[in-house]
This record gives sequence, C-alpha cells and structure tokens, in this order.
Amino acid sequence: MSFGTEFVSSGLPASSFQSSKSRFTYKQLGQLKTYSTSTPLRTIAHVDLDAFYAQCESVRLGIDGTTKPLAVQQWRGLIAINYPARACGLTRHITSVEALRLCPDIMLQHVPTWREGEETWAYRDDAADHIATDKVSLDPYRQQSRRILRCIKDSLPEKEQRVEKASVDEVFLDLSAQVHNILLERYPELRGPPPYDDPSEYLPKPPTTVLDWKADALVETGEDEGEQEDPDWDDVCLSIASEIVRHVRQQIFEKLRYTCSGGVARNKMLAKLGSGYKKPNQQTVIRNRAVKHFLADMKFTKIRMLGGKRGDAAVAMFGTDSIIDLLEQPLEQLKRLGDDTGTWLYNTIRGEDYSEVNPRTKLQSMLSAKSFRPAINTFEQGVGWLRIFAADIFSRCVEEGVLENKRRPRTISLQLRQGAQIKRKGSTIPQGKPLSKEMLFDLAKNLLAQIVVGGRAWPCMNLSLSVGGWEDGVTNNTDISGFLVGGMPSMNSGGSGEPQRKRQKKGNIANFFGPRDEKKKDFDAARAVLIATRESTQDDIDEEDHELEEEHLEEQGTYGLEGRGSLAPACPYEELPAEHVGSHHDSKSAPQRSNTFFCPDCNLHLPLEEKPEHTDYHFALSLSKDLRQEEQNRNKGQRTLQMSSVFISSRQANLSVRPV
Repeated sequence: MSFGTEFVSSGLPASSFQSSKSRFTYKQLGQLKTYSTSTPLRTIAHVDLDAFYAQCESVRLGIDGTTKPLAVQQWRGLIAINYPARACGLTRHITSVEALRLCPDIMLQHVPTWREGEETWAYRDDAADHIATDKVSLDPYRQQSRRILRCIKDSLPEKEQRVEKASVDEVFLDLSAQVHNILLERYPELRGPPPYDDPSEYLPKPPTTVLDWKADALVETGEDEGEQEDPDWDDVCLSIASEIVRHVRQQIFEKLRYTCSGGVARNKMLAKLGSGYKKPNQQTVIRNRAVKHFLADMKFTKIRMLGGKRGDAAVAMFGTDSIIDLLEQPLEQLKRLGDDTGTWLYNTIRGEDYSEVNPRTKLQSMLSAKSFRPAINTFEQGVGWLRIFAADIFSRCVEEGVLENKRRPRTISLQLRQGAQIKRKGSTIPQGKPLSKEMLFDLAKNLLAQIVVGGRAWPCMNLSLSVGGWEDGVTNNTDISGFLVGGMPSMNSGGSGEPQRKRQKKGNIANFFGPRDEKKKDFDAARAVLIATRESTQDDIDEEDHELEEEHLEEQGTYGLEGRGSLAPACPYEELPAEHVGSHHDSKSAPQRSNTFFCPDCNLHLPLEEKPEHTDYHFALSLSKDLRQEEQNRNKGQRTLQMSSVFISSRQANLSVRPV
C-alpha cells in the first residue's frame, strides 16, 4: 500500500530548517519501529463499526441502512438501532412496541435463534413468541466480525501490523512501525545517523508548516497560540496514521459494505474516545497539543475502565464525575482509592496510557447459556438444551480450527442455577480422539447427571455450558507402537500376545432397589447415564489407585461415578447451601431441628425430605465397598494361586535336573 504525500511545503529553503530543532529526539524516532509505549511519537488507532448488529442485518437483507430505519430485536427488546432509527428518538433496550409507536416505518429484525429439538440456528418470524423454547444465536455477527478483521489485516503490511480485536465490533491498531517506515521514505534527512552518533540529539524540524487532514475531525487545542504553532513530528506521525486509517475504512466499505468510525491518537485510551467523538462513518484525530482541551469537558466515567465500580467509587469519594474537577485533586488524594488505582487515575485523566496493543485474537473460552422463564423441571428437558449448547459451541470450535487440530479446548464446565444455589461441575475433555458435537454433548450430559444425582437440581432457572483451557494442537503424532521394540505388540494391537483380561462386571446397584415413584425418575435417569458412562470407561481405570472415601470427601473437581471405583452415586449433600450443613461436633451437642435428620456416618444435619435418598446413598456405598472387597480378595487369591503354581513348576524343574 502506498500513500501520496499529503503535506503542503512551506516553500522555505531546506537550510533554514537546520537552524531550528524539533522537540523530539532520534532515540524517540527509533522507538517507533519497536512499538515502544514510551515514545511520544507513538500512533494508535481505534476502528469502531457503526451500529454493528444493525449493519449486519442491513447488509444481509440488502437494504440501505443509511436511510432505512432498522433495529435488531431480541425477544421484546431492542439490542441495536441504526442511525436513521435513532433520529426518530429510539434508544436501545426499549420494547418493540414502543419502537413501532415512535417510528412506524422501522424494520424490526429478530436475531437468529436455536430452537429446542433442532440442531442449527435460523432466522424465525415467530422467535419473539418462543422465549421458552428458543436460544439466541450471535453466530452471524461473529462471522461478519471475522470477515472484517481479515479485511483490516489484508489492508496493512503483513510485517508491520499489530492488530488487537477488542470486541466483536472494534479493533485497536498500533501503526507505529508502519508510520516509521513511511517517515523515512518521505523524509530522507531522517535516515542517517544522529549527529555525533548521539541518539539523544534532537531531530530537525519537519519541512512543512501546514498538514492536510482531509475530511478528518481535528480536535482543536482551545488556544489561538496552539493552532498557530508549526507542526512537529508528532503531528506528522498522526497525519500519516490518519491516512492509513482512512484507507482501512475505505477497504472495509468497498469490499464488505460496512461503515466504521476511527480515532487516531498517541495511545489506546485517547484513540477509543476519538472513534466515538464523531459518528457515524467519520474519524477523529487527537493531536498531543489538543489532549488537555479534548478531555477538559468530558466525564471521566466515559473513559475505558472507569465506567463501572472504579468510576463509581471515584464519584462517591470526590463528589464529581468531571475530569476538569478531578484534575484539581493532588496525587495523594487520589491514592485514597488505593495506591495503584490512584496513580493510574492520576495519569489517565491527563491523557496518559501506556497499555500495549495486544495482537491476541484467539479466544480463551466459549460459553453457551439459557435463562428459563418458566423454569425447567426435568432431566430430559435439561438434556435437550445441552444438545443445543453442544451444537452451538462445536460450531464455534470448528471456526477455531479444531477439525484441522489447530486449536482445541481441554476442559468443559456446566453451571446450573436452582433458586439461590449455583451448582457447577467440570471435567477434562479426552485428548486422544477427535473433538465432535457428540463428544461435547455426552460430556455435558454426564455433568448434568452428576448434579442431579448429587442433590437438588430443579426447578432450574439458568443453565450454561462452557469450554476453556484452549491450547494449540499437536501435529505429526506417532502411534505408541512405533516406539516399541521390534517383536513387541502394542497394548491395543491384535497380535498374538497375552489376551487382555476381561473386566468382570460388578453387580448393578439399581437391581437392589425397588420401583421408584414419579419424583425419583430424574434421579434414576441421571444415574443410568452415569452407570453407562462408567461401564464404557471402566477398562481405562485402575481401581486400586482410587480410594472411595477420599473421593467422597473431595470438594472440588468432577464428582459422580467417574474415577470412584464403585457404582455409588455422588453424595447428595455435596452442594447443599451452608444452612443445611451441620456442625462437625458430637451429635448429642448438635441442636435438634424438626425439619432435618442427623446422619451419624456423615456427622451432618440434612433436610428431612432427602433422608430416603441419603439412606440409599449409604446403602449403595456400603454395597459397592463389599463388592469391591470381594473382587480384590478374589484377585488376590488368583494371584496367590498363580504364584504357587509357578513355584511348584520351578521346583519340579529343579528336581528333574538334579544329578543322581
């Protein structure tokens, strides 16, 4: 990409510029190419899509979003409104009914949804009437966001780009290295070594007195003297950066038909404020000399990271949300918010920000969730939603490259909210086989079964599934058999080695219990899932390496049947609220409660209605221990018999070769 010269020469001879010096040094110029955060010549841009979700729908539907009012609807509310609709007085989070009243010509487009019983999202005309059976999908907006990010990167030199995806509709660009190269191309006098080889020497003045900012919104300095001052190299750097941003924005519109606003400044904080200063489809340049005037009339709660609790604490302490008022507070007063917070705030309101543009664009976690109104009440309903969650997450995993083994999550977690309680279960994702939608669903179903068997789960007000712990995939793996000595079959080979000892099935605990009533169906269904899971994975578990009692007392990790060495269900009180947990004192001194019962084995008071299930638990625990002990004794006897047989055979062999 090349840019034309956009400067107006002063017409003065070059020799006249050597007599005056810039305020900036050769060292600060050199720091540009290393993306240093300390050089005052640094150039950062922020690109923000205009009403992004609304634009996505306008582009998809092929309508002119600059003239046609359009809003994106989610259930009965609005989550995005384009600028023609805003001109009618619409704001976000009003209802669709209010929007139609204020703007009869508005087009309301509901977000796509997943529907219970279906495994793909779709745009539906009746989505707003199916809040109980539909789940919002933001996949089309994520897809467009990735296209725009790719377009931005393609618009910049590959070796001189540093791009940070800040959210689905905004990116930061550190243009310092690219600006440095353009500076050296346009101004050959900057290419040579500094005088006396001293990098602290000041640069010569720029050979221009007027910069052409095109149609950019240039923030004024607020002082006549500031505007009359000749530009210095920081102004030149920002002018070049504004050219680059203008080119990027043009490429996004020409290729994808999206408009965006830009901000150009010396750091991320100012650049972000600049992109929102003039919208839509404009860009703002905040020169160093104009920072003080730009921030003077602004509320500090508008600054990034000051819009939440931190900003509220500052407003409460100092009785103002105005930057100009807070500038009067000395550093020691601001440190009343905490030393680090006070120092950070002191610098921030003065326009200082040394945070880097981080080129990370990889996701670290994925979440799929649904709030239920009315609540769901059965294991079957929960499983139906987990199937949707698994499909939702897997489709996003595919975009992260799991099928090509580029990236892969290591953990999966399930969270369920039942009343005031939040219950969580998690496990690792098997790494030895390809990730699939079915694998995620089976893991999620198993986690839900553990929660159901472990205690109360219904009514469920919110359910969420997430994967995390992403890591880069491993390529060129070799099967373990490749490392074995020739002639030795691998453990899973079909060779003529010793046949594998078949697992002896233990008795099924469910066979010892009588028929359940309707209230126990969920428990039985969940326990059946866990039993099936255990039986399918039992061959991979060394039962003698696990102690059941330790697993029973464990407070973290995966509860339930996996790794327990028994078929006992998870203890029903593992996630009871604090008020249900009794004191660990002797039962005689424990207070008596009419609605609880005391379990001497656990030394706890538990809800009375859970006594039958809890009794079942201890019966199952005792039974499984007996079964395990029987198997251990049987295995021990078999090993003893084998050793005796070997000894007798050896003894007989020795006798047969003894000389007469």
